[in-house]
Amino acid sequence: MTSSGRHSATLLFLGDIVIFFASLWITLLIRYGTLPTKELLGDHLVSFSLLFVLWILVFYMAGLYSKRVVLFKSALFGIILRTQIANIILAALFFFFLPNIGIAPKTNLLLYLVVSLALILMWRLAFFPRITRPLARERAALIGSGAEMHELAAEVNGNPHYHLSFVLTASAEEMKADFDAFSRRLKDERVALLVIDAERDTIRPLLPNLYELAFVRPGYAVLDFHEVYEEVFDRVPLSLLEYDWFLKNLSGTDESFYLAAKRMIDIVGGLVMGFITVVVTPILWFLMRLEGPGPVFITQERIGQYGTRIRAYKFRSMRQNKAASSEWTIEEKKDNPVTKVGSFLRLTSLDEFPQFINVLKGELSLVGPRNDVEGLGKRLGEAIPYYNMRYIVKPGITGWAQINQKYEPGHISPQSIEETKVRLAYDFYYIKNRSLALDIVIALKTVKRMLFRVAG
Repeated sequence: MTSSGRHSATLLFLGDIVIFFASLWITLLIRYGTLPTKELLGDHLVSFSLLFVLWILVFYMAGLYSKRVVLFKSALFGIILRTQIANIILAALFFFFLPNIGIAPKTNLLLYLVVSLALILMWRLAFFPRITRPLARERAALIGSGAEMHELAAEVNGNPHYHLSFVLTASAEEMKADFDAFSRRLKDERVALLVIDAERDTIRPLLPNLYELAFVRPGYAVLDFHEVYEEVFDRVPLSLLEYDWFLKNLSGTDESFYLAAKRMIDIVGGLVMGFITVVVTPILWFLMRLEGPGPVFITQERIGQYGTRIRAYKFRSMRQNKAASSEWTIEEKKDNPVTKVGSFLRLTSLDEFPQFINVLKGELSLVGPRNDVEGLGKRLGEAIPYYNMRYIVKPGITGWAQINQKYEPGHISPQSIEETKVRLAYDFYYIKNRSLALDIVIALKTVKRMLFRVAG
């Protein structure tokens, strides 16, 4: 269960590479009407291999190796098509404008693009689902209670590409009423795996009975509910935070190398953002003047690491430069609507780029939990348990929640307490698992969202 997503992503990656090289071989076969010689294939490989690397990077940025794409196929055709359009543009730039290309691939490029698109679609939509769909799903019992348990059951049972299915769910009350009847139900349903919410207070008194059932009288494998939930949803179940989660996951770790490397990356990224900000500022000033009066930049009092106050800088995206309120209100949006220029800035995330100043000062990182405007942050800290613990790490301009969470239509950030709780679950997943590799994943997917926001 926990490794199937990673194995499938690896298989996709290897299959794509095979498809890219096979497409080149077929292109040369069609183009020259004979089996390609080693010399001909070698000459083309030198140039096309560089293109393959770029294409794999674009595929990764588009999320084509993510677990969600592996498991959910409904939007896959559109994602592949849009990604291949981006790859066609890259190929044109690569072969038509870069000097010192040793062959004349321009006559073969169009044919190659058609062949590779056809093979990628066949591999991704027809062949891959057949070889990765399990022949039989392991029959499991889900033991616990609460909304998160039902959320996990619905997610797993609703998709046949997971390698298990929950054929039985049981609460503490049911097992306390008649544990022997529960044991018989396990046998009747041919259950092989128990997923137990061992941290829940109502389940803990029953753990001796459950462990005896699984280990003393062997016959059932056991998985922790929270590990399965985290693997499926890429976020921490908030019910777990009622216990000693922070002591277990956030203490005693030496992060000196990670923090030093992260700071170097922040400086380089901040300088790039600063250069882009300087270049686009005159253009934005002119466009904003066409829409009406108002400053190009705004400042906001936001919450920094350990709850400190920082002054963040952004391009103005709304009609007036009002301080954000501690509430989400429809009336406030009507009184201070987003401008046309502001809509573009938000869509592309360019409104965030002036925060390069905060990044270079060390107040923000490129990647980390997204910080709140001060008034709203205080309100959320009072409304949601453990909310302020997200500030034990340096906030970021982009983060794990921003690339994973789906908001209400038309929204690009949480607009309710419930949405903020989901964001918090993603934030704690990042805090628990943060590393340079995860930061790079977030950075690449953020670039993808900036370039393909409509596709996301």
